[in-house]
Amino acid sequence: MTEELTDREIRLKRFKIQSWRRGTKEMDLLLGPFADGPLRDLDDMALDAFEALLHENDNDLYIWTSAGGEPDRHTEILNQVRAFHRID
Repeated sequence: MTEELTDREIRLKRFKIQSWRRGTKEMDLLLGPFADGPLRDLDDMALDAFEALLHENDNDLYIWTSAGGEPDRHTEILNQVRAFHRID
């Protein structure tokens, strides 16, 4: 008997794969563990923000995550990623 996945579960699995297969190892290591952990506890609005983040260029994401200066639309979700990794 197969168990059907909910739309949310499918979305989370897709985000995990996209987070671990970014193109740069640095972003794999920043987004992958976040996707494996606290991502599942985010509400739908935060998941939308994470999905938008996944569409950004890895070089920009790395700079924004490590040094800040990200566009306002990504501030909240990047703050959650930074807090998860204890990046000040």
